[in-house]
Amino acid sequence: MNKNFNANYAFVFYDINEKRVSKVFKACKKYLEHYQYSVFRGHITPSNIRALKNELQKIIDPEEDRVSFILMMNENAFREMEQGRKKTEDDLFL
Repeated sequence: MNKNFNANYAFVFYDINEKRVSKVFKACKKYLEHYQYSVFRGHITPSNIRALKNELQKIIDPEEDRVSFILMMNENAFREMEQGRKKTEDDLFL
């Protein structure tokens, strides 16, 4: 995480294999509020963002799973970080 970007609020979205989803859910619940299905959000310190990212990295399979962080300094500035499998056109469906 860039030292010049001190996020205080985050959204976390995930698409996780069902074998690991409960562990990811529990890790996110330690730091953020459950918003809906695979979405968490809330106030979080930069050190807790790093802690959550490190914890999730130990749980997920980067070949199968995907976690996205939307980090916000305020309502006008954010940065996205992702872990694991990148989204492809095959992931889109109507």
